[in-house]
Amino acid sequence: MSLDEYSRKRDLEKTPEPAGERGVGAGGVYVIQKHDASRLHYDLRLECDGALLSWAVPKGPSLDPSQKRLAVRVEDHPLDYAGFEGVIPEGEYGGGVVMVWDRGTFENMADAPLREGLSAGHIEVRIAGEKLRGGWTLIQMKGRGEKNWLLIKKNDEFADREGDITASRPLSALTGRSLDEIKGEG
Repeated sequence: MSLDEYSRKRDLEKTPEPAGERGVGAGGVYVIQKHDASRLHYDLRLECDGALLSWAVPKGPSLDPSQKRLAVRVEDHPLDYAGFEGVIPEGEYGGGVVMVWDRGTFENMADAPLREGLSAGHIEVRIAGEKLRGGWTLIQMKGRGEKNWLLIKKNDEFADREGDITASRPLSALTGRSLDEIKGEG
């Protein structure tokens, strides 16, 4: 997906979101944004070719390798979006509160470039975030629509079958604020 779809869906005169321009990053930017829009969800973003590949994860990530979380592929986002935290006005696409829930870097664990993994429907990364760490797999669900993927934690030293990371660590990795605090300052 190109950034054209990102720009087409937004009126950048009305929303504080970054403009839809391809960037030049240091490589390996990873972020998950908690997004309280029409429904609360988490947006996983991985840097690729100057933009952020993006998936909406309705239930958020799980550290339990037995939990397969739906991850719906959405439009690429500009690299600058990795630092966006704020309020998208009601009536605008994605209207609601956006929080930088986790951030850090990732390493592509496959032999092929990330874009090839995306085309093949199988991505393996090692995340070094403030909340999430270790190996993760994204697998496209064949026959269920090209946008539907599964996000699965690898069974490694960072796996946790007991806890719920989204409940135990609900605050912003960027500012330490809650969704309500971000909305109040919006």
